[in-house]
Amino acid sequence: MKNFKKYYSLPVPPEDVYNALTNPVTLQLWTGEPAEMSTVPGSEFSLWDGSIVGQNIAFEEGKKIVQQWYFGDQEEESIVTLILHIKGTGTSVELIHTNIPDDEYDDFVDGWDNSYFGSLREFYKD
Repeated sequence: MKNFKKYYSLPVPPEDVYNALTNPVTLQLWTGEPAEMSTVPGSEFSLWDGSIVGQNIAFEEGKKIVQQWYFGDQEEESIVTLILHIKGTGTSVELIHTNIPDDEYDDFVDGWDNSYFGSLREFYKD
């Protein structure tokens, strides 16, 4: 199992990023796929039409999201933590993703860089 940590910059305030990551309507707008999301701890979520599924663990409105992502028969919980920091007029998103299966690590890094945050950057382009 591997861990991944990276910072991503987005040109909008943390409140907008938080909304884009937690509102199912906004999620569907920037992913282009059906999304199920709630900010209730313990609720299940589904992104990219079920390609990413898991359970919501904790939320701090406009600041932090903690989720468990499911990978079939995983030995340890894979936890995704997104911490939103003010950076000028935009946001620096601190991503910490723990316990990624070794054989899926490169695909996840590519997914974070290109699909997830790449799509968010496109969504916020002028």
